[in-house]
Amino acid sequence: MAAPSGQLKASRYFIALALILVALYSLVFFTGDKKAHPKLGLDLQGGTSMTLSAATLGTNQAPDKERLERAREIIASRVDSTGVSEPEVITEGASNIVVNVAGKTNEADLRKLVAPAELRFRHVGGTAPDTGGAEPTPTPSASGSAAPSAAPNASASPNASAAPGAKPSASASAAAGASAAPSASASASAAPISESLEKRRAAVIAKLGPAYQAAQTIQSPEQVNPQLLATLKPFGQLSSAEVAALPADIQFNVPTITCKQLNGRDPGSISDPKQTVVACGTERGAGAKYKLDPAKVVGEDVKEASFSNEPTQGWIVRLAFRNPDKWANLTGEVYGNGSVPDTQRQVAIVLDNTVVSAPVIQEKMTGDATIYGQFTRSDVETLSQQLKYGSLPLSFKIQDYSDVTATLGLQQMKMGLLAGAIGILLVVLYCLFYYRALGLVVILSLLVSAALVFASLVLLGRFMGYTLSLAGIAGFIVAIGITADSFVVFFERLKDEVKDGRTVRSAVPRAWVRARRTILSADTVSFLAAAVLYFLALGPVKGFAFTLGMSTLIDVLVVFLFTHPLVAVLARLSAFTSPRFSGLGNLRSDKAVGASQATNRFGAVRTKES
Repeated sequence: MAAPSGQLKASRYFIALALILVALYSLVFFTGDKKAHPKLGLDLQGGTSMTLSAATLGTNQAPDKERLERAREIIASRVDSTGVSEPEVITEGASNIVVNVAGKTNEADLRKLVAPAELRFRHVGGTAPDTGGAEPTPTPSASGSAAPSAAPNASASPNASAAPGAKPSASASAAAGASAAPSASASASAAPISESLEKRRAAVIAKLGPAYQAAQTIQSPEQVNPQLLATLKPFGQLSSAEVAALPADIQFNVPTITCKQLNGRDPGSISDPKQTVVACGTERGAGAKYKLDPAKVVGEDVKEASFSNEPTQGWIVRLAFRNPDKWANLTGEVYGNGSVPDTQRQVAIVLDNTVVSAPVIQEKMTGDATIYGQFTRSDVETLSQQLKYGSLPLSFKIQDYSDVTATLGLQQMKMGLLAGAIGILLVVLYCLFYYRALGLVVILSLLVSAALVFASLVLLGRFMGYTLSLAGIAGFIVAIGITADSFVVFFERLKDEVKDGRTVRSAVPRAWVRARRTILSADTVSFLAAAVLYFLALGPVKGFAFTLGMSTLIDVLVVFLFTHPLVAVLARLSAFTSPRFSGLGNLRSDKAVGASQATNRFGAVRTKES
């Protein structure tokens, strides 16, 4: 067989590997918190545990097993959607779900992940300021818009200013306390209420007594005078659950019912799309109550939700509808012929109990919708995840919120690391005993592989939320065998070439050509197995598959960019090719040695390769 022409330019491979290492560790030490610490999982660093008590929306009855499991799957998807964080989301008993998340997590952030995420698009029937129980001060209306406007942009998507606290973009504003006239749809008959709600409402009415009778005479919050306000004070002493039982007209018209009470209602209290409801949001940066018509477009109509950062709008959430005609019909109905005031052409975007935006409709819209405003990345990421993975079929109350220690996990991690160290030591000792100098190549290759793995873990945890767990450590320990197998395949092929009578220097390129096919085939099979396991498995097994697959890819990188070039360089050194040092020079068979001596006796010319 003809010898491969030319010599391997090992410097190119070493430079490429060095650039990769420099790039990785530059990101490690100059981005994020600049600390070279992998993100550890719940079993290794402890974390936060939250116990949720579930009830069917609107009834407060114990849920059935099917809905509880569906809610668990949605919560797990939301928590796990940012990366391989391996959260523990399990059912406990007949009505509880336990969420365990690694690290210190703010309770407010966990609340977002377990929010029902009931999205509703409702025509605004009226607005009133949140007076906090004080007498409202009516102000003459000014022309213009009392809320941000929504109009098609260049991509034909409606724009909706979104976050609570966002300032409207209208240049002229209506009075904060002005109440818009009821719309045509607002006069539609309300859907029937449940029997349990009727009982709760009757109990609240009995508690209020004369105050409720006085509230029934109010047609608008602006009609309330100081004398009537004193009569309505008992409404300010109601709990959020009691306020939720009152009719929508009472909630809206009575000034002593505040947004604090309305926002404290159980999640899903206004989820019924057929009911006229009241919710709070912001109007020109101040708190406001909105009276909202039955919903014409709901969260189930959203096909896809994504987020991005736009140069002119900041962080936004894009919504794609399954049936765009519903959105077009709603905006066309609200806009009418354009002759009505802006305050009567608002569509509220309601998420659970909160109005996140109430844009003015400038014309009938078609296509998708865009929600934008003073959002942070965390806001749009959470919102898009909630809408993407669906609304929860149950409402939840947080029963317990506590920290989880990692004492047991740390002990198991120490045992796992000890097992890994023993495995690496055995591999190194075997390679030194069997391959002699080539064993040093194995040691150096494992060190390079460890450097790549460590940097990858730090960056994956920093940018993708990956957390290293005990299962992940097990994946790395198993991967040691895969890496060692690549060395064995190459070295055994090299020994075979030397046995055939070739020098170590000429045997390296021939051995590599044959060995690399086997190495690639073996690593491909290993990576495919890890990929299949990753996509089909759940929980810790998913983390095991991830680290196994990542280690396999790094093994290919190290063998091609470091192990092979290093052996090629060492093969050019006479000290390395000596039988006593490398263990390869005395492997040639007697037949091969005899043929070599005979050739030299007859004065054959020694080629460069030989």
